[in-house]
Amino acid sequence: MEFFIHQRDNWPTFIWKIEDFLDLLSEARNLQGRLTGKMESLGFDLRNEALLDTLTLDVLKSSEIEGEFLNPDQVRSSIARRLGMEIAGSVESDRNVDGVVEMMLDATQKCFKPLTADRLFDWHAALFPTGRSGMYKITVADWRKDTTGPMQVVSGAMGKEKVHFQAPDSDLIEKEMQIFLDWFNNYDKIDLVIKASIAHLWFVTIHPLEDGNGRITRALTDMLLARSDGSNQRFYSMSAQIRQERKQYYEILEKTQKGNLDVTEWIKWFLECLINALKSTDSTLIQVMFKADFWNKHSRTTINERQKRILNKLLDGFDGKLTSSKWAKIAKCSKDTAIRDINDLINKEILQKEAAGGRSTNYELKTEKNA
Repeated sequence: MEFFIHQRDNWPTFIWKIEDFLDLLSEARNLQGRLTGKMESLGFDLRNEALLDTLTLDVLKSSEIEGEFLNPDQVRSSIARRLGMEIAGSVESDRNVDGVVEMMLDATQKCFKPLTADRLFDWHAALFPTGRSGMYKITVADWRKDTTGPMQVVSGAMGKEKVHFQAPDSDLIEKEMQIFLDWFNNYDKIDLVIKASIAHLWFVTIHPLEDGNGRITRALTDMLLARSDGSNQRFYSMSAQIRQERKQYYEILEKTQKGNLDVTEWIKWFLECLINALKSTDSTLIQVMFKADFWNKHSRTTINERQKRILNKLLDGFDGKLTSSKWAKIAKCSKDTAIRDINDLINKEILQKEAAGGRSTNYELKTEKNA
């Protein structure tokens, strides 16, 4: 019989060799400090723009890990509304988008509040507002019941399934979660970054809910990382980095959950992932600064609301190629109006035709690099 970590005699007394990852922890802490310093040197508007970009990325990528692809415009608009920010091209958002956003903002904006079972249940209800996961009715805002058998992570064809992990039985969850919540709220003898890594592993191993455990695990990780930064403003995304390193993430998670209570290798992987997340923030900052410079440069240029909306999409990273047909669809105008808008921006040297030919003409921002 295969043993899982939660079946070990001393569970959940985790052990680790701090000397094996002290350098990684020091590097992560140093990068956190440098990022905080950078953000404090930015103006209020630029900080808000970077915050909005990071939170949007975090929500999108955390959902993508579960195979759910949310609409970026809806996510961005939902976050902006809840933070009281005004953004160009704001759109209405679906209930499921608002639910993910509400959970993530509660975890990070109120990161210093205690974690309780009721708070976790509120998050769960926000994730599943209809009481269903896809087509299936699930237990919402309560611990899982295992009415159809043990909670397992499996792969492979029917009849040839491979069990990667089996969670603790449902009748153990209430006691398991009492221990976890007490530790989460009261244990302060370890660095908060290390605490975030342990909390991530511990919660996803208990797997206390019928669905949504992964997203809530990442929200809890962000919550403790926000505490470790001493700020509820988020400027890096662990979820985005885990999405990039998803294969390695599942490999180290499975290996750890099938191992003993020495979680040194898990903590090392977590710290390396965090370091990569902090380093990748530079690209977000570059994009934010470029966007700010663009609008400063064109502060006196006459640009209509349709044009502002599409230009912001280009500045935020447009998905695919921009054509007059896409312009008309996004701006909800006729193709003739779209062409007039585009030609107007070409005349003002804001847009240009892409050099690469094709069946349809594509347009891009005119910058010094591609002028």
